[in-house]
Amino acid sequence: MSPGTQTIEDTRTSPTERPLEPGDHERFSHYVDKDKLTEAMVMGTPVVALCGKVWVPSRDPEKYPVCPECKDAWEHLRDDAEE
Repeated sequence: MSPGTQTIEDTRTSPTERPLEPGDHERFSHYVDKDKLTEAMVMGTPVVALCGKVWVPSRDPEKYPVCPECKDAWEHLRDDAEE
């Protein structure tokens, strides 16, 4: 380590415990319409997540935590549907 520098370890384990930073959307699984997801996986077309992220899905979403913005949007949609 260089003189005058220090290492600070981030011990927060939940993605919701820390603010989103650039590139974080790449580390989450996102909520999208199931039919559109299936089509995107087969055809290689982009999808739009509830948080607004646009991408061509290619990874197993089970390996990543859920995007906190998508989760929040989904909960608000469910609350609105129940009213």
